[in-house]
Amino acid sequence: MYNFLQKYKSSIFTLLKIAIVMVACYFIYQKLTNNNLLSINELIKQLSFLFSNNIWLIIALLLCTDVNWLLEVYKWKTLVSVEKKLTFMEAFEQSFGSHAVSIITPNKIGEYGAKALFFKKEKRKKILVLNLVGNLYQLITTGFFGISGLTYVILNFDINFKYPLLEKNNYWMVILALILLSIFIIYFKTWILKNIKKTIHYCRQIPKTVQIKVAILAILRYLVFSHQFYFLLILFNIKIEYSVAMSIIFSMYLLASIVPALSIFDWAIKGSVAIWLFSWLHINPLTIATITTLMWLLNFAVPALLGMSFVLNFKLSKQV
Repeated sequence: MYNFLQKYKSSIFTLLKIAIVMVACYFIYQKLTNNNLLSINELIKQLSFLFSNNIWLIIALLLCTDVNWLLEVYKWKTLVSVEKKLTFMEAFEQSFGSHAVSIITPNKIGEYGAKALFFKKEKRKKILVLNLVGNLYQLITTGFFGISGLTYVILNFDINFKYPLLEKNNYWMVILALILLSIFIIYFKTWILKNIKKTIHYCRQIPKTVQIKVAILAILRYLVFSHQFYFLLILFNIKIEYSVAMSIIFSMYLLASIVPALSIFDWAIKGSVAIWLFSWLHINPLTIATITTLMWLLNFAVPALLGMSFVLNFKLSKQV
């Protein structure tokens, strides 16, 4: 069996890359054709309305997408500098390629393994930790702004906290997830504690200057895509105060980040949360569904399609 795998290693690896790309493309296609929040015809109508508005805001919207991903690439380049100096294009390839792979995995967990494959075997565990550090800084940023936004919303609105994801008939899913998590922690307690200690030890070795840069980049990236959502509200002629809009947007990203799901369904989670939150202001659900779909297309689907070219071109011999 081993000899067979060695003999056809190149062919198997090529087929695996093609399979990943095909599955990712299929998921994107399914999202666009079976969108429970918004039909294709409705999306086209909304887009025709959008492009008849202020051209400068549309340019700003597109620039937000570019800046969002450039910040992510530079954040990864900064983190990896602890282990290996990368060119911007190498970091670009790794960021977009791993994003394409993560599309079919829960909570983008596939991104960890995909990025690690770009490096030599002896460095892969450290690369996993560096990716974790980058995601933790992004999560902390989401939590900080999200809690601030949610506090503002709670203090200024009469809120109905009944949300479909939290209704009684869905409690069993949360309970089951907690039970499975508890069993996993108990069964692998020794292994978990051992690796946590190693991870903490390694994280302490990351230079403070690198951590500060990563934290700043995480904040800037969060503010960019949050304001991208705000620009879309303006483009659709939604009359809403800046402070109110940003508080709800911050709350949306916080609540959506709590719900575990396949990355491909991230649009549905954020869409349903956004519709629920903006319903307090009596804003048309169709408009909010369009905005969340556009956000998904600009910041998720298009970068994933670009990343697929890097997946197909990836070779194990290119490890750095």
